[in-house]
Amino acid sequence: MRNMTLENIAKACEGQLFYMKECLEDKTAEGVVIDSRQIKPGFIFVATKGERVDGHRFIPDVFAKGALAVICESLPENNMGPCILVKDSFMALKQAAAFYRQQLGIKVVGITGSVGKTSTKEFIAAVLAERYSVHKTAGNYNNEVGLPLTIFGIQDSDEIAVLEMGINTFGEMHRLSEVARPDVCVMTNIGQCHLENLIDRDGILRAKSEIFDFMNPLGTVVVNGDDDKLSTIHEVYGKAPVTFGMNPSNQIWADGIENLGLFGSRAVLHMEQETLIADIPLPGGHMIYNAMAAAAVGRQFGLSVGEIAAGIGHVEAVAGRSHLIKTADKVIIDDCYNANPVSMKAAIDLLAMAETRKVAVLGDMFELGEGELDMHAGVGLYGAEAGIDCMICVGSLSKAMYDAAVQAGGNACYFETKDALIERMSSLILPGDTVLIKASHSMEFEEIVALLQQ
Repeated sequence: MRNMTLENIAKACEGQLFYMKECLEDKTAEGVVIDSRQIKPGFIFVATKGERVDGHRFIPDVFAKGALAVICESLPENNMGPCILVKDSFMALKQAAAFYRQQLGIKVVGITGSVGKTSTKEFIAAVLAERYSVHKTAGNYNNEVGLPLTIFGIQDSDEIAVLEMGINTFGEMHRLSEVARPDVCVMTNIGQCHLENLIDRDGILRAKSEIFDFMNPLGTVVVNGDDDKLSTIHEVYGKAPVTFGMNPSNQIWADGIENLGLFGSRAVLHMEQETLIADIPLPGGHMIYNAMAAAAVGRQFGLSVGEIAAGIGHVEAVAGRSHLIKTADKVIIDDCYNANPVSMKAAIDLLAMAETRKVAVLGDMFELGEGELDMHAGVGLYGAEAGIDCMICVGSLSKAMYDAAVQAGGNACYFETKDALIERMSSLILPGDTVLIKASHSMEFEEIVALLQQ
């Protein structure tokens, strides 16, 4: 890792270096982790204090495994190896990542928005990979812990990093931007999520716009021009954003859309004086927006229309994000990673494309604030009007979803807990069904997906 000597890391973290050995003065770290199980020789372990586990307990273990050093808030009793003493290990994690980011001659694409960040990240990474070596966010590593760890995974051979940046409160994006320092900022949309902290969509826009605070002033902003809030961004650092959307007033726009159902879609993308036919392998109309965002970023990095089309065609779904799973007797739409009203309705639209019996297993959506019950009821009404054959509503908040669905004439059932549903699941979900699984991540609906796969 370039310039990641112990002295440089200690300085970046505003920490004190103890138990330093002369033979390690010029040694650079091979990696940085917060999970002691991931330690390899030459790695640095950041000992963090979590709700359940204090990483300081594992300092002896990581040195036994060959750790180069430890970043910690309290020194171990014995001199086991170099330690960088800091006030706050989580802050030190961000500070070290920010230092490492600035040592890299790499371009960074930062992606934020209420819905579609992960899918958009996959589209952009797939397009850029047609020409460049790309490092991208893995899993859900998009917050103040995950983003630094993603940055530590960047290698000298990587040319572009595509980083997902997720928040739920004011100031968080400011801190993420300081770590990532993006050259290109992509904003997918402004929906109804994290309203408990951000109050309303205007608050969400302000919070997400903090991504500009540490972006390259000579960089580019790419936004969904069809979004009523994002369309109010007229310039950043004196430069107009690049817009994408269905409206031909956008710089990247789409028409000639052919719906291929659960197998995706085909669309004609218009970019300045050129067009391309995009075969989009992931289902749902919202994936066309993701493809357009990827096309816009691809153009910023000089890709041809052929390279952009090829990259869009190579994109693959991520588990928990509109991921189609075909079993011997059913099709599962695994969208259980997270949920808000906008993404719930988009997932219902996707399920409605199925030609078989349609079952939606829907759970609570969290962090919606005062209007949470009305928003759950809105999803229930939407599902009933979409003609979903069976809506299975799970969780205390989802009682409002169930009530609204039944009042609208829909076929629905309600379970207070996930375990209660699991006991009855075999009688509700039948061979041949297409089943959507979606809820906020803490509902842990991955268990339902796994059971249906069995």
